[in-house]
Amino acid sequence: MQICQNPNCSNPFNPNYSKFCIVCGHGTFGELLRNRYRVLRLLGEGGFSKTYAAEDADRLNAPCVIKQFFPQVQGTGQRAKAAEFFKEEAFRLYELGENHSQIPRLLAYFEQGSSLYLVQEFIIGKTLLEEVQEQAYNEAEVRQLLLDLLPVLDFVHKKNVIHRDIKPENIIRRDADKKPVLIDFGGAKQVTHTSIARQATAIYTLGYAPTEQMAGFACHASDLYALGVTCVRLLTQDLPMQHTYGLKDPLYDPMTAKWLWEERLQQKGITISDDLKKILDHLLQHFPSDRYQSATEVLYDLEHDLKIESSPPIELKISSIPQPPPPPEPEPPPQKRIVSVPPLETFDFEIITVDTGGREVNRDRGSAKFFAEELNKNVTLEMVSIPGGSFLMGSPNFEGNADEHPQHKVIVEPFYMGKYPITQAQWKAVAALPQVTQPLNLNSTKFKDANLPIEKVSWYEAIEFCLRLSLKTGRNYRLPSEAEWEYACRAGTTTSFHFGETITSDLINCNGSATYAVEPKSNFRKATTNVGSFDVANAFGLYDMHGLVWEWCADPWHKNYDGAPADGSVWDVDGDIHRRVLRGGAWNFSAELCRSASRSWNEADDGLRMSGFRVVFSAQE
Repeated sequence: MQICQNPNCSNPFNPNYSKFCIVCGHGTFGELLRNRYRVLRLLGEGGFSKTYAAEDADRLNAPCVIKQFFPQVQGTGQRAKAAEFFKEEAFRLYELGENHSQIPRLLAYFEQGSSLYLVQEFIIGKTLLEEVQEQAYNEAEVRQLLLDLLPVLDFVHKKNVIHRDIKPENIIRRDADKKPVLIDFGGAKQVTHTSIARQATAIYTLGYAPTEQMAGFACHASDLYALGVTCVRLLTQDLPMQHTYGLKDPLYDPMTAKWLWEERLQQKGITISDDLKKILDHLLQHFPSDRYQSATEVLYDLEHDLKIESSPPIELKISSIPQPPPPPEPEPPPQKRIVSVPPLETFDFEIITVDTGGREVNRDRGSAKFFAEELNKNVTLEMVSIPGGSFLMGSPNFEGNADEHPQHKVIVEPFYMGKYPITQAQWKAVAALPQVTQPLNLNSTKFKDANLPIEKVSWYEAIEFCLRLSLKTGRNYRLPSEAEWEYACRAGTTTSFHFGETITSDLINCNGSATYAVEPKSNFRKATTNVGSFDVANAFGLYDMHGLVWEWCADPWHKNYDGAPADGSVWDVDGDIHRRVLRGGAWNFSAELCRSASRSWNEADDGLRMSGFRVVFSAQE
């Protein structure tokens, strides 16, 4: 597809054979929209917008979706209202997608000519409409869909947002993890306790929306109704069909306002449990007050109606036959030892979020627990308490290199991690301790200062540092596993950086002359900086996780995550033990290589001029 280069063109998309723009007549074309996005094909269009499949040239041709504001309405007032909806969709995607993995993320929003555009994450997978056209769902599949999707709706509703267009076309089953992703927030509405009672513009899809929504009074129960309709259509394969004289729907009788899905199941010889019938009936009640009022209520019923009934065991009383001795009781697993640490203190810090242009959009205060490990009378090592939890490790399909895939869920136990990379002062303090396996080079730096990070150490030297520190303190200090490192870096975020979807050298020490998203080029310092000098941390209270120096992890190198452990442990099977993982990027690398999921490696016995590390130990052993 050719892109008209007239900056004032209202619709710059042209077929490849065009010699002049079909809208403005301009004769100059290019391949990229906004010098960045390669538009591939039209995916669809609705009342307000057209949607295109595209590639992001600035992100290694990562797939994305471009929505163009293209209202098929007449009149200035109607167009302004449509533009307001489009802007609201961008806002909803930014607010929701940044905080939930089953909602597409907003990657960019901009105006060009007289058109508005938003760029969002491309979800690779099939819609539920495509799935049900191939085969009807069974009960187990519908139950799993509800279990996967209801928490998403609960999250959306707790943000005071009503989706208003839940249907099979707007749910994509993501190939990467088979989770349903809720898309198309073009009709979503922000509500408050007062606004929910006011009539609003009616946005809905016939065959899925309840009567109160069609009258302009959508509420949380309206979304639940649409989810219930989606489920019965997946079970029956009966979809509404638009005909010349209106909507033909084999599942609904508009004269009696009655759903006929149970009758249709009987006709097709399909049976489902009474428990699921009751849940779906409750979702599909005509009046909102008669339905479930929240997604959590549905989840509760869904999770508590699974009763496994079995016959009682038959007791055989044959006393005349000698009975064998009972098998020995299995030994209980060893109890984990709580590692002793000094009394914890609390420290406060700033947390910053930026948009794709690198502009600060939120600043918050955080706090975390830590203790200071004394290395000598002048030098301490601050260790931050990292809570346990789970996260998606690696990059989604549209982001990163092959070695960052497949993205997978990992559960991490609580641990302690250095607030900063190891400094030159800390290195010298531990180097003065008795040797365990090898000497430590006191001149492992190019840039000299006590508070600058160590940046020329090999993996084996980092291991020696941990051994000496462990012998001194009685705590098992070690390098983090790769999973622990990424979990600590992300600190609950799912974006490319814990700061957001991009970064600048105003917030980290990296090569700012190479941009990542749409942020302007920034400073390239060409040297390391003191640890913590940017005075902003992630939500766990860790500093300098992006940029400054590459940080060694314990793991040998694997070329991708196929077969990676899911428990946060070191992946020490089948990897290249001569090469060890490095994470976090460095002062002389671009932002692209400083992402939370970015991976690199180095020979274990080699210390490049940007290789440092930070230490961890487990909260329980």
